[in-house]
Amino acid sequence: MGKMTARRPEHQSPPDIFYNEDEARKYTQNTRIMDVQSQCSVRALELLALPPDQPSLLLDLGCGSGLSGEAITEQGHFWVGMDISQAMLDVAVEREVEGDIALTDLGHGMPFRPAMFDGAISISALQWLCNADKTEHVPQKRLSVLFRTLFACLSRGSRAVFQFYPESDQQVSLIVKQATKAGFTGGVVVDYPNSTKAKKLYLVLMCGGAAPLPQGLQDESVQEAAFNRRLQLKKGVRTTAAIREKIRQKKERRKKQGKEVHRDSKYTGRPRSSRF
Repeated sequence: MGKMTARRPEHQSPPDIFYNEDEARKYTQNTRIMDVQSQCSVRALELLALPPDQPSLLLDLGCGSGLSGEAITEQGHFWVGMDISQAMLDVAVEREVEGDIALTDLGHGMPFRPAMFDGAISISALQWLCNADKTEHVPQKRLSVLFRTLFACLSRGSRAVFQFYPESDQQVSLIVKQATKAGFTGGVVVDYPNSTKAKKLYLVLMCGGAAPLPQGLQDESVQEAAFNRRLQLKKGVRTTAAIREKIRQKKERRKKQGKEVHRDSKYTGRPRSSRF
């Protein structure tokens, strides 16, 4: 794995500074970024191998503006998100994501009770912990704290899946070593290894139990077609009845989370005409 250029975001500034208001807006306006984040999130959820037709409580590490959280919600699960960028979380609030979010540094660990979550995903965040942005930052120690506290707050038999962009083989070795020392089993799954553009790495960690490591994807066109079908189905909800049903499901999820929900009226789900 060759070294990347200095254009990598983590080389430019710490994440809480790099992801300012302008950069955060890209995650709601740049369709390419949004599509990549969404595809990686769906793939990470697939690698979690969650029980079918059973809502789970998941942790979203480096949740950003909530794009990965949307994928979790669409699959019927609940989630708690953590991110170090206030600007990204502000965008998540504006987008009215359905998960609970918290401003925190992943290198400080997980402040949750034991076995609280049924799984965890992380999209494009793990590589940031391999950099020493401050004098007190030691990547080995920060990764150790992350994985030890994550292992503690996951239920036994669950998984954590990190999609990440390592700079070198040495970074991959450092990450896997710290995860293993924390108690996890598993390894790295590589999708599309022969494609310079589509290649993606996923660290699949298992919390107790023994299971074979999932196979990486090889045929890029099959995954792209599947994602496009999901996207078209998502965009294809246009009838008033379908819109009302989607609103009803969203309200039910928010009620279960103990959040305030507006009562239905004759206007619920009705298309609104423009004022102009």
